[in-house]
Amino acid sequence: MGLLNRIRAIGPGALVAAAFVGPGTVTTASVLGAEYAYVLLWTIAFSILATIVLQEMSARFGLITQDGLGEAFRSEFSNPLVKSVGVVLVVSAIGIGTAAFQTGNIVGGATGLATITGVSENVWGPLIGLVAASLLWTGNYKLIERVFIGLVIVMGLAFVLNAVIVRPDLGALSAGLVPTIPDGSAYLIAGLIGTTVVGYNLFLHASTVQERWDGASDLAECRTDTIAMVVIGGLITTSIVVTAAAVFPEGTSIQNVGEMADQLEPVFGGYALWFFAIGLFAAGFTSAMSAPLAGAYATAGALGWERDLTSTRFRLIWMTILGTGIVFSALDYDPVQVIVFAQVANGLLLPILAAFLIYAMNNEELLGEHTNSTLQNVLGGAVTLVVIGIGLQTLYDIIVL
Repeated sequence: MGLLNRIRAIGPGALVAAAFVGPGTVTTASVLGAEYAYVLLWTIAFSILATIVLQEMSARFGLITQDGLGEAFRSEFSNPLVKSVGVVLVVSAIGIGTAAFQTGNIVGGATGLATITGVSENVWGPLIGLVAASLLWTGNYKLIERVFIGLVIVMGLAFVLNAVIVRPDLGALSAGLVPTIPDGSAYLIAGLIGTTVVGYNLFLHASTVQERWDGASDLAECRTDTIAMVVIGGLITTSIVVTAAAVFPEGTSIQNVGEMADQLEPVFGGYALWFFAIGLFAAGFTSAMSAPLAGAYATAGALGWERDLTSTRFRLIWMTILGTGIVFSALDYDPVQVIVFAQVANGLLLPILAAFLIYAMNNEELLGEHTNSTLQNVLGGAVTLVVIGIGLQTLYDIIVL
């Protein structure tokens, strides 16, 4: 497969990258860089490896079986109780979870536009939501995919250019790839891994590869797409950490991303501020589209509904998720309790989903010669153990706080 053909293969992976590099990741990466400089860059490297391992499995499952993970939850278990619990967990964590986080996605994108226009986030938020709804309503997957690819490019250029402008210490940057856990950093490590290894992305990826490719013959293109776009997403996250580390004295505590964007202006003039704001807008807008889409794929599949972009039920799901974000962004309402529930549900679901994915990827009846290799099982098992730890950390933080 030639280089040009591999570039042309880029597609569904862009949705995955755009989904995990959202306002939550931008915020966490900014805080991490400001407080610990380059020390925790190894966390990003691990997160990207873990994401590649799980997303490759998810994409391969969808491509070979031509089923989504929601359908797999229904078909793999014969016990009605287990099946019902699985469906409830998927709908709760993915459906309600994406709706809860949707407000943050829209407000994050609106903050980027507000930074460079001076117009309130409460105005930009609903507009972003309505534009996202218009694109999803077309039901045209190729158009949606192209929008995502374009926005990932915009986001990448914006954040990477910021990182280049600050001229990071390459020696310290390299040293940050050696795993260390400074006192008090565990919550940030769990947060960054948790915003990168995203449960709903597994549902999104398994379904969208079927929109792009036909089957096993396209597996090489699919893998290229997955690895390339997840790595690009990791590069974007790294750039945010690098920028924060260079701009702020180590140990600085920042409360929000807007605060960081403001700090860039006196150091680099208006250009860096614009780049950062545009990147933040792209991060928020892509997440505002990918979260409803993922929620619709997961919920429809788990409930046994048609996974068709133009079907009424499918549209009702993503409209509900997106509508929630639009309303709350306009009201300037912070749905803390709903987000707390979403965090708990997602924290519980991700280890279950990772374990189920490994189980399903060893089913020869479904996958034939495309089942997991020993190495893939070992890597998947290691990632699952880590996400179990993240889930426990999330529960602990919720209980303590």
